[in-house]
Amino acid sequence: MAALDLLGRRWTLRVIWELHRDGAPVGFRDLQRRCDDMSSSVLSTRLTELREAGIAASTPTAAQPAWHLTALGDDLVTAMGPLLDWSRAWAARR
Repeated sequence: MAALDLLGRRWTLRVIWELHRDGAPVGFRDLQRRCDDMSSSVLSTRLTELREAGIAASTPTAAQPAWHLTALGDDLVTAMGPLLDWSRAWAARR
């Protein structure tokens, strides 16, 4: 239930998707732009929650931390694969 609570929070799945999309670490501002300019406070909260859950981590760079999925986060994306397949089939029926 804790995992469903975390994943059900506003913007959480989008943040995970954007961190997964290129596979490369992403700076905070770039991640914010990728997420349709979501508020910085919400993004900061989501990243903190994902870090505390072990799903995302930050790597310090010269200018600012860059965020990426951890191995656990990659496993989560893999586990969500069947849901993605189902959602594509569902969308095709609409």
